[in-house]
Amino acid sequence: MQIPRPKRWETLSAVPILAGLYWLLASGDGHWLIWALLPGGVLLGTGVSLLLMPGDPRVTSYMSLASVVGALIALLLFVFGPSALAFVAFFGCVASFLVAGRVALTAEPLPAGAPAPELSLAMDAKSALDEAMLGYFVAGIDLPSGDDADRMCEDALKLDALIRERGWDANPAAYHAEPPPPEGVTARERQIFGYRYEELSWDSGYIPDESLPGAAAWTSQVTNNRCVVRVLRHPGPPRPWLLCVHGYRMGMPWLDLGLFHPRWLHARLGLNIVQPVLPLHGPRRVGLRSGDHFLDGDVLDLAHAEAHALWDLRRTLAWIRQQEERPRIGAFGVSLGGYNVSLLATYDAGLDFVVAAIPVVDFATALWRFMPPAQLRYFTARGVSESRYRQILAPVSPLARAPLLDKDRLLILGGAADRIVVPQHPVQLSQHWGVPVTWYQGAHLTIRREPETREVLREALLRAGWPAVG
Repeated sequence: MQIPRPKRWETLSAVPILAGLYWLLASGDGHWLIWALLPGGVLLGTGVSLLLMPGDPRVTSYMSLASVVGALIALLLFVFGPSALAFVAFFGCVASFLVAGRVALTAEPLPAGAPAPELSLAMDAKSALDEAMLGYFVAGIDLPSGDDADRMCEDALKLDALIRERGWDANPAAYHAEPPPPEGVTARERQIFGYRYEELSWDSGYIPDESLPGAAAWTSQVTNNRCVVRVLRHPGPPRPWLLCVHGYRMGMPWLDLGLFHPRWLHARLGLNIVQPVLPLHGPRRVGLRSGDHFLDGDVLDLAHAEAHALWDLRRTLAWIRQQEERPRIGAFGVSLGGYNVSLLATYDAGLDFVVAAIPVVDFATALWRFMPPAQLRYFTARGVSESRYRQILAPVSPLARAPLLDKDRLLILGGAADRIVVPQHPVQLSQHWGVPVTWYQGAHLTIRREPETREVLREALLRAGWPAVG
């Protein structure tokens, strides 16, 4: 692991500081100040934080998010307000956006086996786009606090004790029952991007062990108990099936089928596409936004969500196997979906291949990276340290069991400049699986446009002997 040398002062902090001051001081007009307060205040605050406290990853995330918001506001003001002031403010936001991307890249430790990102303005922009999304994620997380923090810590310790008592840490398979094929499947015809697809749904049937802390609360989430799967299949002779698993905060058709686009996967490659919606996402959400409560820091929610996700994915595979005799099935997951297909690879030996793209594999590391100091101190003092958090999640970790597929059927894709799933995660999965990572010089949100994405999937199809490799 290469650790960047620490800096006493970050000179690039001058850019967001000046941009923030310009927003706040450029005009005394009340209307301007109303629009300027948010981007100006956050840019100034993050710039000063970067100057005085370099190294906190939340700083560049909020800086990038404020830059995006400020640039959009500046464009509106350019049309409807003082255009000259808005023009300067816009370029201050663009410069701050690029600074956030560059600082984030150069401050990130480089694990052994991962390539260094090739620094350029284009790479700064890719990195900053990830940072803006991280800012949105971090700002929107409803971390346990107050009484909820007490309850979470108490239940986490109970769950940890139960896991060790039942031996689920040593034998995670005992934690997961094998689901039967779904019953009572309903289907609706939908259309998106000019392609018709079936939206299937059935009762998930997942019921956690009643002795688990939080089991009753989890089961009571009505919308989450209905499994939703989108299917694009060809008429005529059997075709291979590609199980596509989406990322965090996704779950809506325009997002999921925008990532796994039918034009390439379905029309050009000729595959049947099966796209399940993960628990707590899309039409299964229980909060205001898709993905609420999945990665909000409560380890019980996360443990239940992942056990539920594995059940639903295995049940979706059972549905596919009902459609035809000995179907050919591969799995392709991105980000959080990469975690879930990696976990699935340890429970289903009948898959032709698994492609884990920019996969998060260690939730404890990912969440602790952005956890506020107050929560870190409190959780650790109550016995829920980073290592304990990781230990509790062992029964649902893709690193806890060996995959059931041969190594030549396992492929990993990682982004050298990924700021959401940093390279440490693909490297960990690579070490566990014993297969190399295919790296691309890009970030998390640029995966669709990176040529390596299609190359890796084509390679998976070729290794599996699938006929559709166009």
